[in-house]
Amino acid sequence: MTPRDPDRNGPADPWLAEAPRAVLLADVVYDRIRRAIVQGDYAEDERLPGENSLATQFDVSRPVVRAALKRLRDEGLITSRQGSGSYVSATVAPKTLAFQRLETIADLQRCYEFRLTIEPAAAALAAIRRSESALAEISNLLQLLRDATERQSHREDADFSFHLAITATSNNQYFETSMRALKDHIAVGMKFHGLSLRTVRGGLDHVLEEHTAIFTAIKDGKADAAHDAMKRHVEGSRDRLFEGRLLDLSSR
Repeated sequence: MTPRDPDRNGPADPWLAEAPRAVLLADVVYDRIRRAIVQGDYAEDERLPGENSLATQFDVSRPVVRAALKRLRDEGLITSRQGSGSYVSATVAPKTLAFQRLETIADLQRCYEFRLTIEPAAAALAAIRRSESALAEISNLLQLLRDATERQSHREDADFSFHLAITATSNNQYFETSMRALKDHIAVGMKFHGLSLRTVRGGLDHVLEEHTAIFTAIKDGKADAAHDAMKRHVEGSRDRLFEGRLLDLSSR
């Protein structure tokens, strides 16, 4: 039996009409799972969530999940065990990005300049591409910052993790990889920034409000607001740290 002419009465099988989109979705799911394996979210020999769970997590159909898992199996990253599910069979060492060591105050200012080119854009994409699990992670990190603020202290680890989680939520590995490579550089700035906040009345509360505004914009799906909130926060951190006296980097 010959399928109907799609130009006349539509495809004989609805799956045929969805095939191009399904292939793209399978690529996205494959990429997300592969990156999770590379980043160590799943250990070697660890069982992946079932097909139903993955379909719900990525908001796709089970055939899309199966196509993504097949590609991972073909690459040798996972294996299937009859009646048990899919297991990580090998981890892949990610290609690392490294920056020159931060050695001067001028380098610290350059780090802030670079952050201002990537973090607002990542926040905007995070507002568009957020998932419930990503929002839950960012919310948990915000709560750690809130708890520290109530104790009149600053947690640099939670602060960096908050920013990193947002770049991860952008679902663009270039943003996330850059942030991971900048971790030691950003930690220096956050350390000094945290110390400076303790000398300013209400400083810690103000920074918490900035973080909260970023999260709220992402949660509400407002890309422009998320971009602007992140830009204000990073600029504010830089200006508080340098007390508004920025260096002239043109000849350094």
